[in-house]
Amino acid sequence: MRRAGIATLALALIFAPNAVHAAEIKVLASGALKLVLPELSRDFQQSSGITVVTEYGPAGAIAERVRKGEPADVAIVSKPQLERLEDGGKIVKGSGVSIAGIAIGVAVRKGAPKPDISTVDAFRRTLLAARAIGYRDPTTGSTSGTYMARLLERLGIAATLRPKTWLDRSDGEHPEKVFEPLAEGEIDLQIGQITEIAMAPGIDLAGPLPPEIQDTTVLAAGLVVVSQAPADAKAFVRFLTSEATAKLLSANGFQPVAAR
Repeated sequence: MRRAGIATLALALIFAPNAVHAAEIKVLASGALKLVLPELSRDFQQSSGITVVTEYGPAGAIAERVRKGEPADVAIVSKPQLERLEDGGKIVKGSGVSIAGIAIGVAVRKGAPKPDISTVDAFRRTLLAARAIGYRDPTTGSTSGTYMARLLERLGIAATLRPKTWLDRSDGEHPEKVFEPLAEGEIDLQIGQITEIAMAPGIDLAGPLPPEIQDTTVLAAGLVVVSQAPADAKAFVRFLTSEATAKLLSANGFQPVAAR
């Protein structure tokens, strides 16, 4: 009887995974959030017991992974991208919430003089005078890279800058490595999202783009339709709109936005 009791207990543990495994959700997130999402995930786990496993990449690439049906529970991309995914039946209708805004800035090597980018004309002159510049390759799905390519065309200097422009195609899982060529002195200036500049070693923020040409990306989170843990995923999305989350985001250079 004792052996039978032990066997019964063993089978119960095997077929009751919640009793031996903590709940876990998978999040696919824009690399711009890597500065704060690990801390937020730890706080969420401590309060809920739910483990968050996150994979990062350019927002466009993350949106494409969701569109193709990759298993995940929560997606965090730009608000327009999330809305398109919702329209396409990949994100649960009505589950999307805005989290934070991210502005674009100019970075220089740590300790280097900060150029004048205070006006559109000054920004234009600074780019033309630089030995070499860089930004994310638009083909990676980067929102900042896509915007920069269009901005240089608008300013009429894309063709002039092309021979001295370095397009970053590095692994989107490690946004902190995007600025390595700048830190190593291979280029003079690099343009990207301010939150990614803040997490990169060996560089300084020269400042944000002038207001007239600034582009703020609003990041939004939503429940992936194929989620196997929708209740846990919903709890995490709700946590991302909490007051504590907003304070941490603000302290790390993110801009506040309305939740909807």
